[in-house]
Amino acid sequence: MEIRKAIITAAGKNQRTLPLQTLVDRDGTQKTAFAIIIEEILRAGVEEICAVVCPGDETAYRAAAGAHAGRVQFVEQPAPLGYGHAVQCARHFSASQPFLLLVGDHLYVSRAAKGCAQQLVEVAKAEACSVSAVQATHESKLPFYGTVGGRLVAGRQRLYQVENVLEKPTPTEAEQKLIVPGLRAGRYLCFFGMHVLTPAVMDMLGEIVSSAKNGAQLSTALNKLAGKERYLALELEGRRYDIGAKYGLLTAQLALSFDGKDRDEVLSNLVELLAAKGV
Repeated sequence: MEIRKAIITAAGKNQRTLPLQTLVDRDGTQKTAFAIIIEEILRAGVEEICAVVCPGDETAYRAAAGAHAGRVQFVEQPAPLGYGHAVQCARHFSASQPFLLLVGDHLYVSRAAKGCAQQLVEVAKAEACSVSAVQATHESKLPFYGTVGGRLVAGRQRLYQVENVLEKPTPTEAEQKLIVPGLRAGRYLCFFGMHVLTPAVMDMLGEIVSSAKNGAQLSTALNKLAGKERYLALELEGRRYDIGAKYGLLTAQLALSFDGKDRDEVLSNLVELLAAKGV
């Protein structure tokens, strides 16, 4: 399975300005979050990119892409009808091909030589099926993420056969339907903001969008997918940073800094700050 296309969603009501924020990347260069996400995709060997944005936002996003603006196509989500609807807005771009999907308000720091998107794409190619990146997450964070339940693939590490998907479940729902053997108590496999999906997902989203009254969610389609074809979840060697969370932009900046060439300088500045505060 070849993955040549990537979709970035950036049309959420509370998300639309987040990818336009400027950070200092690992190389010490100032970049927008949007440009950092594009470079994550390019490192995975995917070069055809589509961003789903709110009406009127294309100009700002094209500027935020910087040197990569020529690589990005833009599609508007005409109304705020849910994450699944935003993804489905790019159906003509995906053109019945598998695609890499990222959200515009998450940044990623890998603990391995390969980037997070590259790790995911390589596993999806090898397994020839949809694969969602997940991260073991404490139950207190369940209201913020889609969550999967399933079982470890025999003979594999960090790779799971998905059996159920719920969007932002309650702890009670998670305990009943999303327990994954082997995870620590109170931890669940929550979405990482990154998926490789087969064309079947676009077809399912089309059906859901046509019948949804209160917005269409991607998790609904992925739950259907788990019952129809092989669908896996992968714990990546890395972490996600939600820049829309409280102090999320600060936390993402620190994570990028600690992973980059200016690590010692940043640590020294933090020590000085803490000393000045008497901590």
